[in-house]
Amino acid sequence: KIDTAIGVVKAYTTRVGAGPFPTELEDSVGQEMRDVGHEYGTTTGRPRRCGWLDIPVVQYGHLINNYQSINITKLDVLSGLKEIKIGVAYTINGERLP
Repeated sequence: KIDTAIGVVKAYTTRVGAGPFPTELEDSVGQEMRDVGHEYGTTTGRPRRCGWLDIPVVQYGHLINNYQSINITKLDVLSGLKEIKIGVAYTINGERLP
């Protein structure tokens, strides 16, 4: 019997391959995250796409998995940044989605 579930979330978001990525950073900050966090494929060495933490994705993970607490990993990767942002909602045509 499982009594407790713990969500494990990286302090920033990464993706491999194409597709939507609302918080993606295609600049020097994204590159710094990639380098400091060693965000390269183990087998291929391909760079992962990096961006700010996407809270709607974390909320969806909680909805599906119903974890009671959360463990945020790789906070040290962000420690050298002057500013840290997070994605808190999605908008389409200027309208915030529920």
